[in-house]
Amino acid sequence: MLWQLQAKWREFKWAVSLLLLTVLLYVVVYHSASLVPNFPASVAPVVAEKQEINNINSIEAEDMINLEGILKEASMKDKKTVIMTLMNQAWAEPNSTFDVFLESFRIGNGTSKLLPHIVVMCLDDKAYSRCLDVLPRRCILLRTAGVDFSGENRYMVGDYVKMMWRRIKFLGSLLKLGYNFLFTAACNLFFNGNFSDRQHNEVNGGFKFVTANHRTIKLYKYWYKSRLRFPGKHDQDVLNYIRSDQYINKIGLDMRFIDTVDVGSFCQPNWDITKVSVLHGNCCIGQSNKVKDLRQFLEDWTIFFCNGNRERSFRQPMNCRRSVGWRPPRKHKRRG
Repeated sequence: MLWQLQAKWREFKWAVSLLLLTVLLYVVVYHSASLVPNFPASVAPVVAEKQEINNINSIEAEDMINLEGILKEASMKDKKTVIMTLMNQAWAEPNSTFDVFLESFRIGNGTSKLLPHIVVMCLDDKAYSRCLDVLPRRCILLRTAGVDFSGENRYMVGDYVKMMWRRIKFLGSLLKLGYNFLFTAACNLFFNGNFSDRQHNEVNGGFKFVTANHRTIKLYKYWYKSRLRFPGKHDQDVLNYIRSDQYINKIGLDMRFIDTVDVGSFCQPNWDITKVSVLHGNCCIGQSNKVKDLRQFLEDWTIFFCNGNRERSFRQPMNCRRSVGWRPPRKHKRRG
């Protein structure tokens, strides 16, 4: 009898031990799993700000491998040049700025061939998700700790300036990887691919081509650091301030400015539809105003180029004009 009780007690202890071991394993596995982030089916190449993650060196090294794969796939025949643009949630909504931007490539004069070379810097998760739907394997998720870039950041308002400097920092990293880039704002329309240059135009950060070399790498590093000299200033304002600095001359940088006849903007009073290659939808407040006027320009271009109506010209972007209280420059009367 005693022997049977001892046997049953051993069986009971074994069962309890097995149960405790199972519970312990479950807790360990569950806890370990909770430490692993949940990634979507398509994992984003993530470039994280240094203050966000402690072990940033190994993470950035892994991310750079993924990033280089995307850049390699997107590069042009020279294997070194890509087209970069920037997008957040506000610009990524269906039928918003990003859709109009892509549509201009499809209907422009010889611009559809450029679409495979576009890489999108996405500032939030929703922008990244939208980008994957439209341009798979062409999307990069940029993380910035403590800053929400998802909203409609109007010019020089809220986190707009931080967003622009985040862009400059990342584009500088592309130069270090050896990639030339054509950066274009997502509110640009592409009609053609022919450009001339003019030496004395003002800087506009919405459209630029940069060749990767030791001079441009130094420029972007110096440009980014110079934000501390001019706190609160936009990146293009700072570049205007520093472009005549002795350091810029010392590194032997050749900086050229595209003629506004070729790359126009909403800030101009008029445009030559037969010559303009890119149109920048700036001088505008409100996404809806900008999208309406950008679509109007696409309609005018389609009638002019695709339908053969050579008498057609661009209509004025009146929604944007009204949003900023824009008035055409006064014509000076001749004396005498």
